[in-house]
Amino acid sequence: MGPFEQTTTAAKGFVTRHHRALVGAAAALLAGVGVAAFAVAPLAPDASNLPQRLITEIVFAEPAEPQLEALAAHRVDLSFNDTTRAGDSLPSVLRRLGVTDAAAVAALRDEPAVKRLFDGRGGRSVQVRARVDGSLQELVGRMPAQATEQLATHFTRLVVSRNADDKLSVREESAALQSQVKLASGTIKSSLFAASDEARVPDAIAIQIAEIFAADIDMHRELRRGDTFSVVYESMTADGEAVGWGQSTGRVLAAEFVNAGKTHQAVWYRGSDGRGAYFDLAGQSKRRAFLASPMEFSRVTSGFAMRFHPIHQTWRRHLGVDYAAPTGTPVRSVGDGVVEFAGRQGGYGNVIKIKHTNDRSTLYAHLSRIDVRNGQRVEQGVRIGAVGSTGWSTGPHLHFEFRVNGDHQDPLRIAKASETLTLPAASKAEFAALASALQAQLDVADTLVGARGRAE
Repeated sequence: MGPFEQTTTAAKGFVTRHHRALVGAAAALLAGVGVAAFAVAPLAPDASNLPQRLITEIVFAEPAEPQLEALAAHRVDLSFNDTTRAGDSLPSVLRRLGVTDAAAVAALRDEPAVKRLFDGRGGRSVQVRARVDGSLQELVGRMPAQATEQLATHFTRLVVSRNADDKLSVREESAALQSQVKLASGTIKSSLFAASDEARVPDAIAIQIAEIFAADIDMHRELRRGDTFSVVYESMTADGEAVGWGQSTGRVLAAEFVNAGKTHQAVWYRGSDGRGAYFDLAGQSKRRAFLASPMEFSRVTSGFAMRFHPIHQTWRRHLGVDYAAPTGTPVRSVGDGVVEFAGRQGGYGNVIKIKHTNDRSTLYAHLSRIDVRNGQRVEQGVRIGAVGSTGWSTGPHLHFEFRVNGDHQDPLRIAKASETLTLPAASKAEFAALASALQAQLDVADTLVGARGRAE
């Protein structure tokens, strides 16, 4: 065997004896080469090798006095916004906004437009611009339109501004209200109003919700803790500011109320004839032949049941429903009919009786005033009088009765069972598209407070 063969044989024996060690060493070597290859070839030149240049420049500071003089000459105005409260006056609002300008108050005190803005009622928007010394530069106020027919569509803007000759000018102008769509939802813990307050829903919208579902839910006796509501409604704005007076609140466009696990829904729909009403998602009108209450959402003090009579001091069957409300609160007819009697009658005091179809009649007692006459035809919802305390009464309230063939009936039961209107077939496709869009908005509104517990 020659030298080459001997060397080869020895090498083979070495590889056989140290196979694993050689494989590991080779893997480590290859890994090191890979890492080295990844680390080389930098993409940018070394910064230490780049040329450097030093630039020196002298900066001179401007004198302080000219700057201070320019700042002192610069006019600075401060702007403040507020909403009037009950009993407010021009001086009280300006004082609350930090304006101390006795001359302006004296100059504006007898202005008719200013008197209308600060008439002691709340809810009017006021914006002022004043100098740092407290002097008034501009006042912009927004209040209900003066024309009754424009109350729901327009507002009056009052502008008080200081002219170049340092005198105040006053002008009034009418402008259109703008509508914004708002979404909200809430959970009942104690009452509807408490829940709507927590959800920052205006009281007028809460009242509409109660009215819409009045024939489905007795908001006084059937509410349950954990009930939920979602609502899509209009918020009327004046120059981008939300307004809170009277008819400017806006309308509920869609609402959903889950009471004791049962879901009730309503959508506002205006037909081709221009008349609008609320319908459920199946196209069944929420408007029934009779309203559930002769007043807007109010506190029931005595229901259709036995009670201890406060004057006669005996237990008697109460054949109607008593609604506690301040004297002067409007009373409305619960259905279409003809005034059968309007005048004074014994313990009822000032009373109105209205005859409806199918031998049904209603009675409204203890009124402070009567706004209809015998034989007059009235429509559902029309004001017929005002709450009072005439006759046998211990305080201002409305006593309301519903009779069928002369027999007293529970008004709420009659309202729930009364006939409804059905959407015309020609309008169903248009209504379905509207209802679908509003349902999507109700779903979004519900996310504001979480799952509403929709009934399956």
